[in-house]
Amino acid sequence: MYKRKLFYFGFTTAFILLVALISTAISAHLTRDNLRQSTIAQSLLVEHEKLAGTSYRLFKQLTDEVIFGRNANQAFVRKKQLAIRESLDRIRQLELEQREALGVAITQGSVEDTDELVRLIDHIIGEFQAVVVSSNGLPLNQQEQLRNLLEVTIDDEFRESINAAVSRQSRVVAAINARIDTLNIVIVWFTIGLAGLSLPLIIYGCYWLFNQLYQPLVLIQGATNAIASGHYDSPIAVTLDDEFQALAMSINQLAVRLQEHEAKELESRQKLEFDVKQRTSELTEANLQLTKIDSRRRQFIADVSHELRTPLTIIRGEAQVTLRLQSASETDFKETLRAILDQSVKLSRLVDDLLLLTRAEMSQLHLEFSNNELEPLLEQEVAKWQKLNTERAYTLSVEPQLLNVPLAIDKPRIQQVVSILLDNATKYSEAGKPVEIAARAGEEMVTISVRDSGGGISAAEVDNIFERFVRFSKHNQGLGLGLSIAKAIVEAHGGQIMVESVQGQGSCFSFTLPTERRS
Repeated sequence: MYKRKLFYFGFTTAFILLVALISTAISAHLTRDNLRQSTIAQSLLVEHEKLAGTSYRLFKQLTDEVIFGRNANQAFVRKKQLAIRESLDRIRQLELEQREALGVAITQGSVEDTDELVRLIDHIIGEFQAVVVSSNGLPLNQQEQLRNLLEVTIDDEFRESINAAVSRQSRVVAAINARIDTLNIVIVWFTIGLAGLSLPLIIYGCYWLFNQLYQPLVLIQGATNAIASGHYDSPIAVTLDDEFQALAMSINQLAVRLQEHEAKELESRQKLEFDVKQRTSELTEANLQLTKIDSRRRQFIADVSHELRTPLTIIRGEAQVTLRLQSASETDFKETLRAILDQSVKLSRLVDDLLLLTRAEMSQLHLEFSNNELEPLLEQEVAKWQKLNTERAYTLSVEPQLLNVPLAIDKPRIQQVVSILLDNATKYSEAGKPVEIAARAGEEMVTISVRDSGGGISAAEVDNIFERFVRFSKHNQGLGLGLSIAKAIVEAHGGQIMVESVQGQGSCFSFTLPTERRS
């Protein structure tokens, strides 16, 4: 559409310019022809004047021949006659060109008068020759003929012919000049009219074209400002010309894509902020865990130092006391050695527990698997603890599916796990409260649980119950390694250990063992 408007504007401007150029070309052509005709007329005037001058000089020389003799000035006479012939030929040629260009009406009589002028000159020359060769010999007759020739023929007829030719060319020059003036006036008024007609059209066309171009540019500028301000909804909703419509569609598509990119950027930024917040939370939590672990490590070092120092102090004290005795009996030595042995056994157990946890962390815990039935193992442990705690009731229930079914386990280690759970159930529940041991069969796992009726464990303690060096505040016995050791042994068997506890209602520790050994 806008291309069509540009075409119309360009076509109108080109048409006006073409008319102006054609008019200028026509005016230049007519002016050139008029100037050419004016030049011809001026040339004819000059030639007639030249002819008149040459002719009068010839007539003078011929008069001299009459007076001074026939042979006087013959060379000059011939030269003048030749100049007159050339001048007449030039005049005749120019008059023919003039008649062909201007027509017979304006140049009427020019060619014919020239022919008459030629005859008149020839007649005058012939008369002079006749006077010169006159045989009557009468000077008076020669004088009369000469006077008649000079006064009548030359002064009257020849002069009138020359004057008539000059007057006629003067009229032609005046007519040509009048035509040139008329043409100039026409050109001036045509130029004024063409300018008066074309100038408003061009001004109006420029104004119209400016408006046609200005409106789309204003819309496009407004759309770009809206996009720069973040408003992407239909920046250009007005239908424009085809060329600007394509640009408007591109700007609208750009706005849509910018909106999509901004939405994606917002989503990515929110996701990044969430991830950063989550990672920060995780790092904070990890830092808290590390702080707790470091605190527990320090506590563990203190506890281990205390636990190691106590038996070592006892061992050293017993040895020193015995050595100071002046006369120690065998009984004294046996009691000292028995005390040293008991403390050594405690130290050995502590070292074994620490070594087991270290090997488990390094995945170097060595287990000796063998097929063992679960029910006799549990009965043996229950009997042992029942014997140690006669005031408490230990009950065992094993599902029938597990009877006479061997499991690939490290029997001493599993006994150690059951012993740890029974020890905790006994330690953290009141005397006389029952302890229940159960074994249930699953599809791929066997679950062994130990339930007590104690005070339960708080939520904060449940989260850290299986970590090392954790001890409940109301029970300070031990180093807090039992459940960590149990977890390491169960996981080494390919199982899991869990706890469920409600404060005031007791706790239930359970662990799973695979029915088939996994390599």
